[in-house]
Amino acid sequence: MAKSSTRRRGTRAPRVKLAGTVLLLARLESGRQQIGKLHQLSVTGGLVQVENPLDEGIKVEVIFHVGKSTVRTKARILFPMWATKGYLQPFEFVDLANDDRILLETELKDFFRPTPISAQKTDELISERESVELAEFSALPTPAPSPSSE
Repeated sequence: MAKSSTRRRGTRAPRVKLAGTVLLLARLESGRQQIGKLHQLSVTGGLVQVENPLDEGIKVEVIFHVGKSTVRTKARILFPMWATKGYLQPFEFVDLANDDRILLETELKDFFRPTPISAQKTDELISERESVELAEFSALPTPAPSPSSE
């Protein structure tokens, strides 16, 4: 079985944890459809939460939106894992076009970049913490001078 050209031995693609915030539609070859929630995503595949597991090894068409892009490609279903609410079903892309891979990689990189708002909030939190620490320090009683033994 041929492996995806994006995979290299020993290196894993960075994964973005989506925690179920992105819906995924899986279309089976039989025409049946199953909806799940994406928990992790990378340029090589992902992990989706489903109510009922799919059979390992089957090929499906996956469709989901990430960022401003819609991804629609073929994937191979891997062995499911039982979770507290349904199953976590890993999958790997088998027919992701190079243009789609680049687009997906760009969208996923946006998850790793701090937004200007978050950077600003971080600066504000640091500034606020420093002023609180300074206020706490200046509120401490100053020690009385010790009598000298002269």
